Amino acid sequence: MKLLALTAVGLGKKIKAGEVSAEEAAKEALEAIKARESQVHSFVTIDEEGIVKRAREVQKGILQGEYYSPLAGVPVAVKDNLCIQGLLTTCSSKMLYNFIPTYTAEAVRNLEKAGAVIVGKTNMDEFAMGSTTETSAYGVTKNPWNTGHVPGGSSGGSCAAVAAEEVSYALGSDTGGSIRQPSSFCGVTGIKPTYGTVSRYGLIAYGSSLDQVGPIAKDVSDCAAILETITSYDKKDSTSIERKEKDFTSALVEDVSGMKIGIPRDYLGAGLEPQVKDAVLAAAKKLEEQGAVVEEFDLSLVEYAIPAYYVIAAAEASSNLERFDGVKYGYRAKEYEGLHNMYKKSRSEGFGMEVKRRIMLGSFVLSSGYYDAYYLKALRTKALIKRAFDKAFERYDVILGPTAPTTAPKLGELLNDPLKMYLGDVYTVSVNLAGLPAISLPCGLDKNGLPIGLQIIGDCFQEKKMIRAAFAYEQSRAYQRCPLAGK
Repeated sequence: MKLLALTAVGLGKKIKAGEVSAEEAAKEALEAIKARESQVHSFVTIDEEGIVKRAREVQKGILQGEYYSPLAGVPVAVKDNLCIQGLLTTCSSKMLYNFIPTYTAEAVRNLEKAGAVIVGKTNMDEFAMGSTTETSAYGVTKNPWNTGHVPGGSSGGSCAAVAAEEVSYALGSDTGGSIRQPSSFCGVTGIKPTYGTVSRYGLIAYGSSLDQVGPIAKDVSDCAAILETITSYDKKDSTSIERKEKDFTSALVEDVSGMKIGIPRDYLGAGLEPQVKDAVLAAAKKLEEQGAVVEEFDLSLVEYAIPAYYVIAAAEASSNLERFDGVKYGYRAKEYEGLHNMYKKSRSEGFGMEVKRRIMLGSFVLSSGYYDAYYLKALRTKALIKRAFDKAFERYDVILGPTAPTTAPKLGELLNDPLKMYLGDVYTVSVNLAGLPAISLPCGLDKNGLPIGLQIIGDCFQEKKMIRAAFAYEQSRAYQRCPLAGK
């Protein structure tokens, strides 16, 4: 069996046992990338020299007992909005075409401390703004299950790299579903942790009150091990929370007896593809057969989640992206007249259409006369959505539903219809607004052979309940490899 066909933890065990070396795993990752990148385009930057050198260092550290993590020596990819010292970090934007950070994101540092071998930076929607990984300035990423379809976004490059077995696992960021939705489309597993669990230091901000770093891997066990590794309190991040319980792998038990699971009726209505609905309800049935108590309930305010999310996210994006002005770093227009003209031309030429759209929307809702009408109203709606979830979690341990209303759309289908693209986030954005943890894992294939994602949502700091339910369901079905990975 190919090394990258193993789970990340499975490969880590083989490396630790001396059955294979970290260098062998790194070289196989490079070979897989060379073989599949022309079809998938998961990566923006590949550290060919650094990966083999790092693998040798880690192998030496494993032998000396310096690295004992289950992920030591295992190849990983990092989304291109997480800074790595000395490695090009572009956010897949022309604006940061030459930006080489002088520091490393805390989540990545935690992986490095555990002995991870970083292969490179993955493609994404520009500044994480998009749901298809088609807004990247460096080309479109394609879905490894069917290269005529999108991988989802904005962490599409990370999810495609894992699905195509170019790496064992990856890091992504989730602002409104950017880990979970592409995980659903690419048939892999992804976790968005409770807000504040993973440090945002070194993550180039999109929506600061919504962004969270999380793992993407083949299965729930891998994601639990990765989340355990990257979780830490960080005084450099004012929103970081010191968590006493972070032994997420202890929740990997095949027992949901007595667990109460709620399915929002609002998630099963108009807009949901019948095949997706059937697969999600079949997954719920499996959990019920294992002893869980499953029932449907009404989760209010679902229809307000999309408008509230896009008002808040766009407002924060317009503020966060002010720093990219052509003066300090990044892209600067070649020809301009005066300072203001330089700002205008640099931003006009450096940003893509979707980023400009969200900056304009954000600037509008924050402007005088519209702040109260839109932004403050969205913040109140956010509070009401959190209250609705709090009420639901008084009755249920976890909430179950689809990750996305459809399977992966065809390339170009949503690019010219942004409203349709935004509506595709209907099941994921509420989680970010409420700061909750959620996991997406595969629960079947549609008639065209494209993956369907199941989403399980937990209450704040209750990742272990969510992981327990996801792991129990996962044991009832085998992992399905993407056809491209099997070649």
